[in-house]
Amino acid sequence: MEMEKIVTQNVIETERFVLRPLRRSDMGLIEMYTSDLRVARNTQSIPHPIPPGMTEAFVARAMADEREEDVWAMDGLKSGGAEIMGLISLTRMDRNQSEVGYWVAPHFWNTGLASDAVQALVDANPMDNATMFASVFQDNPASARVLTHCGFEYLGDAEGFSVARDATVPTWTYSRKL
Repeated sequence: MEMEKIVTQNVIETERFVLRPLRRSDMGLIEMYTSDLRVARNTQSIPHPIPPGMTEAFVARAMADEREEDVWAMDGLKSGGAEIMGLISLTRMDRNQSEVGYWVAPHFWNTGLASDAVQALVDANPMDNATMFASVFQDNPASARVLTHCGFEYLGDAEGFSVARDATVPTWTYSRKL
């Protein structure tokens, strides 16, 4: 019999917020924010409108022992903020690499939250990766600034499919050696 490896997920503390694993009680706020077209259209995987059961399935996958992606809530309760301000994730890749993904609720745009969350994840390097990658849609230059602010370097142009837009969208790809 082979023992299954249970992947643990660390809590990452910052001055403003905590990056913590998701819990079932997060589903309402996650669904409220991801139902906003402005959030969904800047991601590859969030449809618009959100179909019934999607948020519950997403949280269940994020909480599963066997998973390819670790997802953290940007929880601002420690500084009087909202319990969920956005999400950030790392998806495991081969060759000791991972891909960063994130979204921030519109109420918290232009506050430095995304930059602080990405930097906290880079500094903690919870998967002990050699490299992190990220891609952003070219019509979302604010996300590109987040990545360059956190030391990611531009690799090139590509394309990604946006479920919310039902279209292939030009992207910029970035990497960060750790």
